Amino acid sequence: MAGSGALERLRAANQRTVLGLLAGEGPMSRADLVRASGLSRTTVSSLVADLIRTGQVTETDDRARPHKGGSGRPPVQVRLSAPAGGVVGVDVGHGHVRVAVADRLGTVVAEDHALVDVDAHGTEVLDRAAAMVRALAAQSGLGSELQAVGMCVPAPLDRRSSRIRTGIMPGWQGLLPADELERRLGVPVHADNDANLGALAELHHGIARGRHDVVYLKVASGVGAGIVLGGRLHRGASGIAGELGHVQVGEDGPVCRCGNRGCVETMVSASRLLELLRPAYGEPLAIDQVLSLDAEGDAGVRRVLSDAGRTVGRAVADLANSLNPELVVVGGTLGRSRSLVEGLRASIDRYAQPDTAAALEVVAGELGDRSEVVGAVALAISHVASAT
Repeated sequence: MAGSGALERLRAANQRTVLGLLAGEGPMSRADLVRASGLSRTTVSSLVADLIRTGQVTETDDRARPHKGGSGRPPVQVRLSAPAGGVVGVDVGHGHVRVAVADRLGTVVAEDHALVDVDAHGTEVLDRAAAMVRALAAQSGLGSELQAVGMCVPAPLDRRSSRIRTGIMPGWQGLLPADELERRLGVPVHADNDANLGALAELHHGIARGRHDVVYLKVASGVGAGIVLGGRLHRGASGIAGELGHVQVGEDGPVCRCGNRGCVETMVSASRLLELLRPAYGEPLAIDQVLSLDAEGDAGVRRVLSDAGRTVGRAVADLANSLNPELVVVGGTLGRSRSLVEGLRASIDRYAQPDTAAALEVVAGELGDRSEVVGAVALAISHVASAT
């Protein structure tokens, strides 16, 4: 009897593993579940059959990309059935708060957006975010059924302390973002940084669907990377993996907000690029104007953005040599620039190992400025599934 009980507990734990993967990664083939879980093919097939029989999982009409670009008929995918309850994604940017209420499959049913001064006013922003969540939850009819909140913050979060990295957002020092929002809402809140959640969003709902080894690159007021290895987000020992913006490219360069000198971010942040362009245009430009000029083929703008892409691409090339990803997705405000993406591609081709560069595709993201809130929803769903 003891042996039978142990086997039942093991099977239940394996079921939770499969459900957690489907919640966090979205629809997956049985072969993908084998690779991601470490379970045998026979075990995964048996577990999926049981989950389909009990109505927790269904097969989809969509088919997965063959693993590692293999040939043959694409495999059938399975996905979670729509369970009761809802989740919330909260995207706190440097100048905005965006909130989305969704069902537990990630379908957004209500969304709101507000422009706010985030960096200097942590407590006030948390109050505003909580009010937006309550209003949208009531509007969607899920006010009493919310099960988790995923929260995006535009700065590295230390996994050990849950604090924002010192010096990045002065009005948030001493605050624990997830704990503070959870106290206001009475619902479990899980936080991560913007690049990681952008990676989750593109992996589940964007251009990286079906891929396994991906670097999501966010280029905006700063530069960061979300790293996906083997289909799962890699956060590192303390949660700050992917801080590509703080790779040093010049020992005598400008002082960075992280305290070092000559970081990539000091060369290619949006504010730095606007500063470089100002003398040639006689008046301050906004980022939207710069992107429009780039699309129109303006020579000066294209040169500055291409150079920025090459600078970032030098750091990405080193990362690619170490990780050998199949895809780089460029997001953030400046990810829409064709010149920046082309410069990034050129730098990778120059500095990465030839076989590494040849295996690597570089594309712009699909989700634009909604990537972080979509990723926050995915984060909430994954935590709900892993807790059941």
